[in-house]
Amino acid sequence: FLVNQGHNVERNLWFERLPNNVRGARYHFKKNFPSDNVWFPFSGKWVYYITDSQDENLIYGEGKFIVVYPGVKLNAEIETSRLEGVRASNETRTFTITTNFILPDSLFASNIDEVEIIENQKVYDPVIITRQLFNNNRYYDWDGGNKFSFIAKDIFPGNEYRQVDTRDYNIFNSYNVFAHRDIIETSQTNSRYYRDLNGGSVLMNYKNENSEYLFVTFRLSLPSEFNKKVFLVGSFNDWDIWFNYEMQKNEGLYETTVELKRGIYDYQFVTGDEVNGSITNLNWIEREGNNWETDNEYHVFLYYKEPERGNYDRLLGYVKISSGGL
Repeated sequence: FLVNQGHNVERNLWFERLPNNVRGARYHFKKNFPSDNVWFPFSGKWVYYITDSQDENLIYGEGKFIVVYPGVKLNAEIETSRLEGVRASNETRTFTITTNFILPDSLFASNIDEVEIIENQKVYDPVIITRQLFNNNRYYDWDGGNKFSFIAKDIFPGNEYRQVDTRDYNIFNSYNVFAHRDIIETSQTNSRYYRDLNGGSVLMNYKNENSEYLFVTFRLSLPSEFNKKVFLVGSFNDWDIWFNYEMQKNEGLYETTVELKRGIYDYQFVTGDEVNGSITNLNWIEREGNNWETDNEYHVFLYYKEPERGNYDRLLGYVKISSGGL
């Protein structure tokens, strides 16, 4: 991750006190970047930390973001496809994404590194096509000059995300609530959801006196013979698979409780295994379904080994495409 030494700390944050009866927080902080003290001279991946003003080693939060100064125009296309060599079914439906570009003469073809594809907001689970490691599903074509094509096959479209909406105080009127009061969720492999936020969230306005934090319990019913681990993942944890979001069995149901600010959140359930303390064999579609009609956004990034700055991963090109309308 990149860092701009000497211009990477902002101490002047605008803040406003929240209404007195808001539970779980006291202040709302805000700052736009770049600012007088922080700016981003290089394109690429960056990371930020929210720290204590007296002790920078005390970290309250962190996250990733990407700065784009495009130098190459990318042309990306998406088409429907299927897994090869297996019987056709919903689970074999896939997308193929092809990214084409022409490298300017001022840049070196040998320094083209990889293409990264992020579905919606799943920054921790990207599709990567690299020139160093490739196979029948992730590969590239090069004409020996300045024309490149990077191809990614077998991208599962999945389903529209589930949603929880806790904004209505008349329904969610206590600090401990169920994500869906009147139903217990089940597998949705044969259903399509309504239009989602493509992995995003909408938080209740911080000035609202009910914009508090709630303990929200998610419940999922699965067949008794099911023996895999189930994880809750969504916009509230940056779509990253964590052990502390594992669903626990409780009287025949899988449950977990998350503290959430009132708002709308996209989420889903992911299955997997634990091997030697690591989460493996993740399956994003086993309990959610897999449809070509799913409307996903795909963010396509081209990285280049920049020789003038120690071969750092310079973000050379970016384009966003959608599977909607295929």
